[in-house]
Amino acid sequence: MKKISILSRSALSTIVLFWCALSTMPMSAQVAAKNKANKDTQSYRYEIECAGNAQPGSYLVKVWSYSKKKAVAENQCRKNAVHGVLFKGFGGGDGCIGQRAIVSNAGAEDANKIYFDKFFAEGGEFMKYASIVGGTMETVKVGKEYKVGNVVNVRKDELRKAMEDAGIIKSFNAGF
Repeated sequence: MKKISILSRSALSTIVLFWCALSTMPMSAQVAAKNKANKDTQSYRYEIECAGNAQPGSYLVKVWSYSKKKAVAENQCRKNAVHGVLFKGFGGGDGCIGQRAIVSNAGAEDANKIYFDKFFAEGGEFMKYASIVGGTMETVKVGKEYKVGNVVNVRKDELRKAMEDAGIIKSFNAGF
């Protein structure tokens, strides 16, 4: 006599979840490196400072990004520059004027987590607002990590408009 086993719904859903997890695991070193880069960047560990005067509507900032892999830190400079202009601001010095963060509400990043996860995703919208100024990279080995500095031009007026359109911040003339 054949024995037939019937799986409960919970056992079946566990098997399905396990199969889905196996099928979505990264299969190449390139995908694993991107995941590592995103993990390194999610803590947003960087330094940002004024790098000079930019064209009207832009900021010229120097961003120092940290990572165990030099290439990862280089690639994250644009993302960190946009994040810094949005949420940190930067100090002045050497003829520069410091600037406040565009998003002044301290909880705005957490309150709009889904929006910012998509905005800062690999190849995300943040790339439209920042460009690396050629030939400006500096690299310093700090312990087991690299500290990579790049000068980045951030189009702050366009970035501010995008935040207004998304409802993250209010426009300057909203109260009039």
